[in-house]
Amino acid sequence: MRNRIISLSILFFIGTTSVLFFIIALVIWAFTVLFDRRLVILHRFTSLWASIYLWVVPAWSVSIKGRDKIKKDRTYLVVSNHQSQLDILAAFRLFFHFKWVSKAEIFKVPLIGWNMVLNRYIKLKRGVGKSVKTMMLQCEKTLAQGSSVYFFPEGTRSKTGLLKQFKTGAFILAHKTKSPILPIVINGTKNALPKHSINFHGRHSISVEVLDEIPYKYYSHFSVEETAEFIRHKIIKHVDEHKLIH
Repeated sequence: MRNRIISLSILFFIGTTSVLFFIIALVIWAFTVLFDRRLVILHRFTSLWASIYLWVVPAWSVSIKGRDKIKKDRTYLVVSNHQSQLDILAAFRLFFHFKWVSKAEIFKVPLIGWNMVLNRYIKLKRGVGKSVKTMMLQCEKTLAQGSSVYFFPEGTRSKTGLLKQFKTGAFILAHKTKSPILPIVINGTKNALPKHSINFHGRHSISVEVLDEIPYKYYSHFSVEETAEFIRHKIIKHVDEHKLIH
């Protein structure tokens, strides 16, 4: 009962504060959109908005490793493992500029989804060929404009924490644009907020680790499928659930 009350309190806080935060986001967008073409300022505020929801829950302790590996003048194709809805909030704690690739349904969520539209994050209707093609074109344009693009190449959250096979979309894009790939590993979110659960699950440590970037020359000789597996194995080495079985 205690955990359910805490969970409902967190959801109430998110719901009520999202009204204020969206109004602020709308004002920022209105005053910056003409000169901040990549919406860097709006994304920075969105990172703060997301981070507040982690800061107000002291039971979720978040550590960031390797932030210094992110080069401010570099445009990345970012890929990471996906265990929980908390991954999104945790990744925002990196406070660097990128555009999410996210399923289209999320953009319809009041306030938070509307802010994603303002940020020009990239929609994807899974399994719809036309949507995939549109998404890829938007990603190419976004990278060309100097904004990194963030993928969860598993396509969905892993209930066990073990990495699923990577879908190839991100790596087709990497080869086509010759972008450096930035692998990121998120640990601890699966236990803090398991898949299909909105309940509070007690105290948990969450970590976000930035691995070394992979320049195009390091994977240019691979096929798309080989590149996906190459990056997947880079990430696997740092995922807690995989460490436990080795």
